[in-house]
Amino acid sequence: MTSSRVRGINFDQLRTFTEVIERASFSAAGDHLGLSQPAVSQQIRLLERRLGVRLIERVGRKARPTSAGAILLSYARMILDAMASVETEMAPYAKGTMGRVRIGTGATASIYFLPNVLRTLRRRFDGLEIFVTTGTVGDVLRQVEDNTLDLGLVTLPVSGRMFDVSSLFEDEFMVLSSTDETTLPRVVTAEVLSRLAIVSYEPGAQMRRIIDDWFSAAGCAVKPTMELGSVEAIKEVVRAGLGIGLVPRMAVGQKSPGLRIQSATPRLVRQVGIVVRRDKPLHRGLRETISALRQAAPRFVKTLRP
Repeated sequence: MTSSRVRGINFDQLRTFTEVIERASFSAAGDHLGLSQPAVSQQIRLLERRLGVRLIERVGRKARPTSAGAILLSYARMILDAMASVETEMAPYAKGTMGRVRIGTGATASIYFLPNVLRTLRRRFDGLEIFVTTGTVGDVLRQVEDNTLDLGLVTLPVSGRMFDVSSLFEDEFMVLSSTDETTLPRVVTAEVLSRLAIVSYEPGAQMRRIIDDWFSAAGCAVKPTMELGSVEAIKEVVRAGLGIGLVPRMAVGQKSPGLRIQSATPRLVRQVGIVVRRDKPLHRGLRETISALRQAAPRFVKTLRP
């Protein structure tokens, strides 16, 4: 039989309580939930009054759970996760579709890898709605964390305990030079490139960090003559003979008019992977999308091999 104390608890109270504990702040929880601080405090008071125990105490400036609060927190998370799963699973039936999948990725993957995957999904599942947005790895991860994106297709590594990260495929960076302007040696090392005009990605980009780390490991410091936000812009600048570029093989394939394509020594590679929240309920549409990405990766990698 359900206790009269428990019967009066609602999901809004549990969600507010969980947000206060996770953010260690009444005001931060209110900002996230769109509530005033007094409204948050009222929710907590009602919950404590219903259960007859104190749930939150202040330690310094931070809100921390009491012993009773810590016990409630574990149950509250399970209840909220269960309700989120119910809502996610019911949504396709309510809309008559398989659901909506929101993908965040970089411009390169959105141009060269995703289109064939999305075409396959559309052919197989008429009711599946897929929306793709592009941005930096940091942008995508923040939106996955905030649950405004369902999954990220990004350059690894990615850190964060809330993320479930799985590698999808390896993509080698290729050295690009103009067929009209520059002849590079057969073996292209970081030392060789450090003496040339380098066209690279903008600072802060994940691919820029990978390239900079590669130079640093060889004891070379490089200051690019141009820093661009688009792989296509880098290719055009290199094609015009204005510098040397390092771009993912997926962006150039086997041949690219006006460009000479070479491997670097040692090889410079990145890992592309899938990132979702660990607590993300995977409805059927999302599961099928992740499955399609994983199935497409080996075939895609074969097309990149020389």
